Amino acid sequence: MPTPDPPRPGFVLPLLLLAGFRTLIDDLHAELARQGHPELRPLHGFVLQAVGTDGTTASELGNRLGVSKQAAGKTVDRLVALGYLERADDPRDARRKLVRLTPYGLDGLRRSAVVFDELRQRWTEALGADRVAAIEDDLRRVTPANWFRLDIPGWFTG
Repeated sequence: MPTPDPPRPGFVLPLLLLAGFRTLIDDLHAELARQGHPELRPLHGFVLQAVGTDGTTASELGNRLGVSKQAAGKTVDRLVALGYLERADDPRDARRKLVRLTPYGLDGLRRSAVVFDELRQRWTEALGADRVAAIEDDLRRVTPANWFRLDIPGWFTG
């Protein structure tokens, strides 16, 4: 006789977490498009975060993202063409090129932070402040301390 399915099968939890993540990211990008950043894609946010305010080289960017230098360079090319990044000489080493955020790239990051705060507030209105805080606290309890890793694009793509 087969055993009945559990009322809350284990595979549902990661799917719900992914659906919550996807909902937040989709809502973020819809709002960014309305605010003048229609070209930004989810991967671009990881790249802009990895470049950071000090800039980086394509090799280091690839390491941070967990992708090859060539893959990082291709993404940088796209973001340069869209006006989010620029290439510049490294003042410390004339042989190296830095990848840096442009003012438009910084604007995209700043707007993202504001929109994420608004999305969190929307969840708070739907679920209650205590429940959202409890979700965050519980996720902190079951995830590693270094939960923010910029190699997530590489993790998703293998």
